[in-house]
Amino acid sequence: MSLDRPSAQHVESTLMRESLVDKNVIARTEGEVSSILPDVNVIQIGGRSIMDRGRSALLPLLEEIVANQPKHRMIIGVGAGVRSRHIFSVGLDLGLPTGALAALSAKDAAQNAYMVSCLLARHGFVYLEAPFVVQLLPAMLAAARGAVFNGIPPYSLWEHPPKIGKLPPHGSDAGSYLVGEVYGVRSVIFLKDVDGLYSADPKTDSQAEFIPEIRAQELIDKKLLTLPIEPVVLELLTRAKLARGVRIVNGLTPGNLTRALAGEPVGTLIRQ
Repeated sequence: MSLDRPSAQHVESTLMRESLVDKNVIARTEGEVSSILPDVNVIQIGGRSIMDRGRSALLPLLEEIVANQPKHRMIIGVGAGVRSRHIFSVGLDLGLPTGALAALSAKDAAQNAYMVSCLLARHGFVYLEAPFVVQLLPAMLAAARGAVFNGIPPYSLWEHPPKIGKLPPHGSDAGSYLVGEVYGVRSVIFLKDVDGLYSADPKTDSQAEFIPEIRAQELIDKKLLTLPIEPVVLELLTRAKLARGVRIVNGLTPGNLTRALAGEPVGTLIRQ
């Protein structure tokens, strides 16, 4: 009896014998990236700036979101609020590491996101936990009118240590932006309690100058003392493949979200 066997089959790949940490190999992986959901808009609702203000701030904003449903598909990221700041204070006092603080902060944002999803449920929005944003978002958008998710990215214990201090650098701004980048969405809009970006904090400096549009690297180079979004978003923008800009608008001003969705120059545009 012959013991001959068919020759082994090999899967050819340009990377099969390469080191994936080699800089030249990494450079060769540059290429075209496809948008998965190019007609969807990511709307990020600030936890402290919007959610913590209660019904007077949130309900009119949700009404505006619903009013825009017929024209625009939206997924809503929600941030953590004042409860996270209390948790951070206690955790820092106890000496907890950054990863533990990140896991705690995500709980606060999840509670806020669930409250928003409850208020939007009758309008066809569904709540998605972090794993299901990856697995089910396209299917849910095909069946539902929109989705709500916890804006804190699920790094949890694997959160990147910051250069300064111990606070988690990736909050709900970063998480909402990254969802927009991965899916290649139409726009990423941050709803805050300021009209956009200023040269200084307009709440404490009456001489602060409004900045209607700026590049991410230029803004990084300015080294402003305060920003209305997380600084890590600027770093992510400089490396963007799909979501090459974000817009900051005042979510407390009626009509601002509608104008931003329509592509009007409201608030501040930060682009790559």
